[in-house]
Order: sequence, then C-alpha cells, then structure tokens
Amino acid sequence: MADLQAEIPTVESLLEHAVDAFWARFETNPEVAACAPGRVNLIGEHTDYNDGFVFPMALPLVTVFVGRKNGSTQCRVETLSQGVDAPTYAEFPVPSEQTALKPGLPKWVNYVKGVVANYKGAVPGFDCVLASSVPLGGGVSSSASLEVGTYIFLDQLNGAGENGVSRKEKALACQKAEHVFAGAPCGIMDQFISIMGEEKHALLIDCRSLESTLVPLEDPDVVVLVTNSNVKHNIEASEYSTRRRQCENGAKTLGVKSLRDANMELLQDQKAQLDDVTYRRARHVIGEIGRTEDAAQALRDNNYKLFGELMVQSHNSLRDDFEVSCPELDQLVEAAMEVKGVFGSRMTGGGFGGCTVTLLKKDAVPDALEHIKNRYKGTPTFYVCEASGAARGLTL
Repeated sequence: MADLQAEIPTVESLLEHAVDAFWARFETNPEVAACAPGRVNLIGEHTDYNDGFVFPMALPLVTVFVGRKNGSTQCRVETLSQGVDAPTYAEFPVPSEQTALKPGLPKWVNYVKGVVANYKGAVPGFDCVLASSVPLGGGVSSSASLEVGTYIFLDQLNGAGENGVSRKEKALACQKAEHVFAGAPCGIMDQFISIMGEEKHALLIDCRSLESTLVPLEDPDVVVLVTNSNVKHNIEASEYSTRRRQCENGAKTLGVKSLRDANMELLQDQKAQLDDVTYRRARHVIGEIGRTEDAAQALRDNNYKLFGELMVQSHNSLRDDFEVSCPELDQLVEAAMEVKGVFGSRMTGGGFGGCTVTLLKKDAVPDALEHIKNRYKGTPTFYVCEASGAARGLTL
C-alpha cells in the first residue's frame, strides 16, 4: 500500500524545527541557513576509490543548518538528529595558527570540525543548529550531507556565495574533512553529488578526472525506491579498509595504477598471480566500472530493462565477489525482483546493512511496498524519491 511510504519532511519543516531549537538554545534568531542532500548511488559501488565511475543522484532527504555569527572565537553547534552519540551540543574554538582543531568526542561533531578546519576562507565564531532527515547509517551518506551542509553554511555566514572557490574544490575539502577528522578513507562520490546534483538528473562521475556528466532521470512513469533495511552490522569500517587494501594489492599485482586501468582480459591472464579473494575483488571492480558506464547510457536511451539487469548484476557481484552484502539486503533485493513493474534492485552504499535501491514503474509502487514488507523478516522503511537538487543557501 502506498501509505507504507515514509513521509519525507520538507526543507521548510526542517528549517522551522531548527529555527525553534536555535531560539531555545541561544535565545536569539538565526540569520542564515543552508541545506545539503544525502544521496543514493544507482550503480557503481566500491569503484570510487579505484578511480572508476559512480552514478548517484541527490535525494530529497537533507540536512538543514541555521545560525549566525556570535562575535566570539567559539563555534557552538547543536544537532537535532536522532541516534547520534551524546552529547548533542558541542563547542570548539575557531582554528588558528595557535589553535589547530583535532578530532574528539562527540564523534558527530568531527564532521563539522573537519570542514571548519578545511574551509577555504575565514571562519568566524558562530552558533548553529542542524536538523536532518537523512537516516544515519543507512548508506545514503548522512556524513557528506553534514559536511557539505557545513561548508555551504560557512559560505552563507560569510555572505560570499561561491567565494571564488569551485564546487569541486569544496567537495574535495569536505572529503579531506572525512579522511582526517572522521578517519574514513572515502572516495569523492558522496561529497560530489551533494554539492553538484541537479533535480531530475543522475550524475555520472569519473572519480579519476573528477569530470561529471548529468544524465536525465525525468520520466514521470519511473521512480526510484530507497528501502532502508534498518540493520547495520558493525563491521563496515574495518571491512571497508580491508576491501580498499585488497583492491590496491590487486592493482599492484596486475601492474596497473588502479583497477580502473585493468580489464577482464588482463585479469584472466594474471589470475594465477592472484589469490582467490583478491581475484574476486578485482573482478567485481572491473565489472562494476563497465556496468556503470553501460547503465548511464541505458538511462540516456530510456532502456530501463537493461538498466535493471545491470543493477541486479551489480548486486550479485557485490554479494558474491566483493562480499559486502548481508542476508537482509539480499532478501530485500529478491523480494523487489518478484514484483511486476520492477526493473532492477541492488544494495547501495558500503554494505553490511543500510539500504537497497530499486528502479520501478510508478504504478508498481503500491504492490512493491506491500510485497517487500510481507517478504522481509525485518521492518523496512520506504522512500519513494525523485532526483533532487544540490546543497544551497536558504532564505529565512
């Protein structure tokens, strides 16, 4: 039934919630506001740190920031997000030559600190409240939404707009924040789509050249369903680092800079030089890079049948060769593929829980939601989404 869909809060409602909380915390009104979206990756998983292609779209799920300069050398931040580590309020100094910012507790504020430390411009002392509809740990990039939103909020504080800094540079600054302050060696995809996405378009990103191409996703009869499994197995961080290292070792053995430079013929020729696990990791990445390029072309051609087939191939490869799926994600994909009108489905994000992404006919949504809910042993959350816009300043 269609009422199984989760209601996605509007930007306006999040803004109102944040403004009320700002007054309660700081006893004054905020002067500037900004927001940044989460994302879902349609296809191209674990390819970004292998210099490959990814194909995400920005979601209507966003993180909203409100705040103002406070005339001090302190940054004071409160989050209204559910599920973050306590406390939900934190203070830290404006960075200077004498006072360098360092990661610490609570962990959630490290994402804000990291961006403040890497912001390309002057950072004033500020008060800020943030509210988010991006689910934490769901594989839809709540972290990049937080980082990019912080950057655009700082732009708004400075009244600088683009401030002579390109969106690409801002994305790279946010990526560096996640590497250094959150300790996550992520690729560029999440920050890039959050700051570069456009409504009714997916974005094909070349993670080597950092060139990107908008691909229309505007057929009113076709929608994207994001299904949150609402499970998270606590092995993602360590396994992510392991997979990255395995890919690097595979590239080194194959004699290439990265797996982007390899192909299936080279992999087969050198198979004897690789252990079974490294071989399968490389086979996934090489295949996934090709699938992602093919999927972008299929979307340009409105060939949803082919796009869906590539999604399923991607999931099977992530499950069997890259081994980052889990029973819950497999179950959601299997259930979705049993519904008439579904083109394709796959796990999305780093894996070991989180979300699946499904491409389907709009009129198939009620049947899909009901069938998946009945087949899935857990309690899923459904978001029926259109491709949305990028991070931006808001008017209070």
